[in-house]
Amino acid sequence: TRQAIVKAAQELFTADGYAATSLAGIAAAAGVARPTAFAAFGSKPALLRQVLDQALAGDDEPVPVAQRPWFRPVWDASTPAAALDAYAGVCTLINSRVARIFEVVRRAADQAPEIAQLWDTLQRNRRAGARMVIEHAAALGPLTAGLDLDHATDILWIFNDPAHYDTLVSRCGWPEPAYTSWFSS
Repeated sequence: TRQAIVKAAQELFTADGYAATSLAGIAAAAGVARPTAFAAFGSKPALLRQVLDQALAGDDEPVPVAQRPWFRPVWDASTPAAALDAYAGVCTLINSRVARIFEVVRRAADQAPEIAQLWDTLQRNRRAGARMVIEHAAALGPLTAGLDLDHATDILWIFNDPAHYDTLVSRCGWPEPAYTSWFSS
């Protein structure tokens, strides 16, 4: 039942937007009663957070992204370039799942304070992820000459924005390997 609600919520949020999507509509699309959807998640913002968490991770298991098997190539890399190439692949995978729902959150942040807080958290987490990867890459060897950790983090944080995936792959029709190559360049 929880998964049916999450799936229906993701579909409605991305199709209609956050404001136009109601818990009653989500419940109806999931084939459950509204009290069931409310009991499972408590509120529409909480349900949106669950949709995001599952999109980021790929499932509902409580395992951090950096500990997922598909993140392992970043940790197993032996050079800074290999770590960043592996991270480009990770971001392609993640962004393919989250690009549209990130846009829902970005748009809703202007209208709902609790969603604005969620948007800020997403941005901080993306930046922390970029910093973690840059620190790992720097531990493997020198970064590009003249590039310090802060500047490198800024660059990777801009590149890992799911909006780039949405624009280049979903809207412009780039194949995912072309996006991954652009990201890793």
